[in-house]
Order: sequence, then C-alpha cells, then structure tokens
Amino acid sequence: MTSDSNSPNPAQDGGTTTTTETSDATDAVADSKASMSLSDADTLVELQNVRKYYPIRTGLLQRHTSDVKAVDGVSFDIREGETFGLVGESGCGKSTLGKTVLHLLEPTSGQVIFDGTDLSSLSSAELRQRRRNIQIIFQDPASSLNPRMSVEQLIEEPMASLTDWSKDRRKRRVHELIQEVGLSVEHLPRRPHEFSGGQQQRIAIARALSVNPQFIVADEPTSALDVSVQAKILNLLKDLQAEYDLTFLFISHDLSVIRNLCDRVAVMYLGEIAEIAPTKVLFDRPKHPYTKALLSSVPTMDGLQDDRIQLEGDVPSPENPPTGCRYHTRCQEYIGPICEEESPELKLVDDAQICACHHYE
Repeated sequence: MTSDSNSPNPAQDGGTTTTTETSDATDAVADSKASMSLSDADTLVELQNVRKYYPIRTGLLQRHTSDVKAVDGVSFDIREGETFGLVGESGCGKSTLGKTVLHLLEPTSGQVIFDGTDLSSLSSAELRQRRRNIQIIFQDPASSLNPRMSVEQLIEEPMASLTDWSKDRRKRRVHELIQEVGLSVEHLPRRPHEFSGGQQQRIAIARALSVNPQFIVADEPTSALDVSVQAKILNLLKDLQAEYDLTFLFISHDLSVIRNLCDRVAVMYLGEIAEIAPTKVLFDRPKHPYTKALLSSVPTMDGLQDDRIQLEGDVPSPENPPTGCRYHTRCQEYIGPICEEESPELKLVDDAQICACHHYE
C-alpha cells in the first residue's frame, strides 16, 4: 500500500489563523457584507418541503403500519458557487437528504429544483443527462470504488456513460484529473486496494469531477480519514472549487470542518431543519437551543468547554417523533406547553439567519 505523500501544496488553512479582538460593530458589518454577497448569487439548488419516508410493514400481509420519517419537510436553497454545510448528530437524516437531493433516493414528496428544473418531473433518460451536472463524493472511498477496475477505468467510466466524448478526449481528461488531485499518471493502472484511504478519496474526487459537474454533494468525505489526511483533502476541495467554480452541499458532523469550509450552514435535528445562517453568524450568535448545545460540545485547546450543555435523554425515534417541536424532550430552554403542542416554523430572526423556535415567535 502506498502512502498519501503525493499531495498538492495545501492552501493556507483559514482555520489556523488568529485575529485580534474586534468590536461588535465591525463583526456586524462583516456579517452584513458576507450575506449581501451571497444573496446576490443565483440559486442553483432549491428544496421545497422535501420528505423522505421509509414505510414500515408488519404482519403476514406486510401491511403499511407506519413510516420512518428520515427527512420531513426540509426547505432551503443553495446558491451558485457557495459551500452549503449540513450538520447534525448521527442519524438525523443528513446523508438521506443528500442522496434525495441527487435523486439517488426518490423523495416521498416535495420538490428538488436544480438550475430551474424540478428533477421529479424528468424522465429516466432526462435525469440521466442531468447526472453530468450533479455528482457525489461518498463517505467511504473504499466501498464507493469498484475493486476490479483500475484507477483509469474508474475515472473514465462516468465520461463513457454520460458524455459522447471520444476515447482520446476521455484519456486526456483522466490524465489531467489524476494530476489535479495530487496523484500521478503512474497510478492509473493500479487497483483501489493499492492506495491509502486519502489517496482513494482523491481518486473518488477525480471521478466526481470527470464530467465537469456544477454541483457536488460531499457526504462526510473526510470522516473515515486520519486527521492529517483530512486537512489535505479539505484544502484540495477548496482549490478545486476555486478552479472549477463548483457548488457544494457539504455534509458533516465535524463542526470544525464546517466552520473552516462552509459559507452557510443548516443545522438538522430528527429530519427537520432547526436553523440556517452564514457560518460566522451561526458560530458567533447561535439562536436555536440545539445549535447552542452542538457548539458547546466542540472541544477547545484546553479540553471541553466549561459551559458545555449536557443534553438529557436519547434522540427520539424518527418512526414516532415528538409532537410539536421535536427537540422539546431534550431542550434546555423549554418554555411551556406550546413547545409540545405546536411545531415551530422557520422564521427570519436576524439578518440572513432563520430559526425554528418558539422563543422567536
């Protein structure tokens, strides 16, 4: 097995720099400018009340008795050229939502609109053509790469399937991409098992880029990698986004990764969106109690935070979620029966910041 030593020079990691203290007024101006620049961009992906339920069937006749509500009424938009983060606990529906956005999973209801077209309205042939513009990087590169194919075949396969490019053009593209992701042409004849995890993920990234997509869902692309390799992959994604003008939906449970990579962040809890805000605003001034609890759990250089919020109880089952606000059974800011009886709607509570909480109604 080879090591992940053939790496491009990483871009300077914005998360490692330090700044002096600034005033609240300066922060507000910076946040306002950031939100204005994002709002000026065109919307590339729009989700409207998207649901993905898995039916539960019981008995001899396999009658439909209930549903696992993996994604339940999710709405947001992703603007062209941005990295939109999706964060939450394991099992909250992040990966299911990512696959539903790409129509790898058919939504139970709702609309996924890509570049002005509702993907649910497309035929199989039309959706296949759209695959050129929407790709995915899976969490585990080893399981997403066919072990019987060479690296060259793996990168060329999407082009052979989704384009009418000639063999020579596809070969040139393969050679360009393998070097773009920090590997060499000498690696092309090898099989995936001959590479380290970081190198396998580089191959998966080259494969996703092969057909020149506009939009990529990155489903926890670094969670299976060592920390030192994670930084190299994240820097690679930043460089490639700048070069190819890519738009990302970046799914992760690692808040430090989200903070350094994403322009805006959506916080997901039990299949629903709790809060959406520009990254700096979310980390500096979280509104939803669940967001506050998540951020308080992030370790600092001195260990765990002194004011860490300890959540009580387990995450409820998505088969039978709580009535009203789904977070009320664990909420540290519970305000009364309204939390149990009425489901809060996402509402604008600050500049470019929306939150689903009865505190802001």
